[in-house]
Amino acid sequence: MTNLTLANLLDVVEPVNRKKCYQLLIDNMARFEKAKGSSYNHQAWEGGYLDHIREVMSISLTLYSALNSMRPLPFSINDAVLVLFLHDLEKPWKDAESIWDFTTKAGRKKFRLDKLEEYDIQLSFEQSNALEYVEGEGDDYSSERRIMNEMAAFCHMCDVASARIWHDKPEQKIDAV
Repeated sequence: MTNLTLANLLDVVEPVNRKKCYQLLIDNMARFEKAKGSSYNHQAWEGGYLDHIREVMSISLTLYSALNSMRPLPFSINDAVLVLFLHDLEKPWKDAESIWDFTTKAGRKKFRLDKLEEYDIQLSFEQSNALEYVEGEGDDYSSERRIMNEMAAFCHMCDVASARIWHDKPEQKIDAV
């Protein structure tokens, strides 16, 4: 695993969204630092949210290099890192009293879209698909057409590795976020 800070990992994001992601991070750091990765299933400790986000982004760098050397991937690591940074964005807010419904997938998606709009983070069609299906296709699965794009499948692999392999083992802490 890399020992990169979240700021180092965000350096991978294309410039058009990089500054906006930094601002999102800075504006919400206190909330992010307290949030759990989940209530039970993975990184369920205070600060687990940031541990999980940093870990999935780090996994993506290693996995992208390995897979892309086998056969070229049809998306950039820059795009995947952006999606992974955003994929659980609702979690630091889910325990707060709010206008959003975090009990449904649609409610969590609405929250993420509202935050993307608030920070003017622009996603391509491919990035939007990856963000929507990073946790799998669920009820949208079809045996007749492909739902999840290649980037979504890749991001899903990174998320599953962190949430199911190292779910209860924090990466050795580094000094900076």
